[in-house]
Amino acid sequence: MVKEFKNKNEWALILGGSSGLGLATAKKLARHGMNICIVHRNSRSQLKQINKDFKEIASNSVNFKSYNTDAFISKKRNELIENFEKVLDGGKVKTLVHSVAKGNLKPMVSDTMPILQKDDFELTIQTMGISLYDWVKAVFEAKLFSKDARVVSFTSEGNKKAWRNYAAVSAAKVTLEAITRNIALEFARFGIKANCIQAGVTDTASMRMIPGSDRIKEHSLQRNPFNRLTLPEDVADAVYLLSKDEAAWINGTIIPVDGGEHIN
Repeated sequence: MVKEFKNKNEWALILGGSSGLGLATAKKLARHGMNICIVHRNSRSQLKQINKDFKEIASNSVNFKSYNTDAFISKKRNELIENFEKVLDGGKVKTLVHSVAKGNLKPMVSDTMPILQKDDFELTIQTMGISLYDWVKAVFEAKLFSKDARVVSFTSEGNKKAWRNYAAVSAAKVTLEAITRNIALEFARFGIKANCIQAGVTDTASMRMIPGSDRIKEHSLQRNPFNRLTLPEDVADAVYLLSKDEAAWINGTIIPVDGGEHIN
């Protein structure tokens, strides 16, 4: 395997990297020699499996650092950035990955369940959308981005389609895409390229939390030209490709990674 990122002192900073798409991305980039920093928020009961996955990442002879903290509190984010700068020791962030799945899945109308409130929208849009800008801004102001950096975030077909109980997350995904386009425009002169990956339906823990997710997965299998769901590794492969030097001219776009599911 080619380790094109090895010995370049370049890092991937992955927000939400302890499971799902973020974890698969961390493993993929580490196998190609990129140093990895994961920011996650997990309970003590979840750490046994997480630490096992983190050891696998570090076994690729790369530098590895993780922070189990609330990435959305500005004070903690600033403290983390300050500490991470010391860990970098002159290195730079090549790829920042936003893989945050912390949204509200309440319905708009229900006789038996709590319904969406304004606060639910605001919290979901902040954590799953606006937080991308918060982190890009913090890393940029700390001068930690490389001269040819990438910002990659994950969106879904819920950006266009209406799924029950998905209204707040859908609003957050549209916000995320808008922010990504403006990062691509306004940070371009600093060498930063920003893109969204629109992953196909993927059987992750976050997906399984969506009410009716089994029906969504069944429908996706019928729509997909290859008759399978998207895997976290499919998305990780795309992040890897976007991180390569040859992807330097890809900027400000939403890239479907779904085997063609979106065309059907």
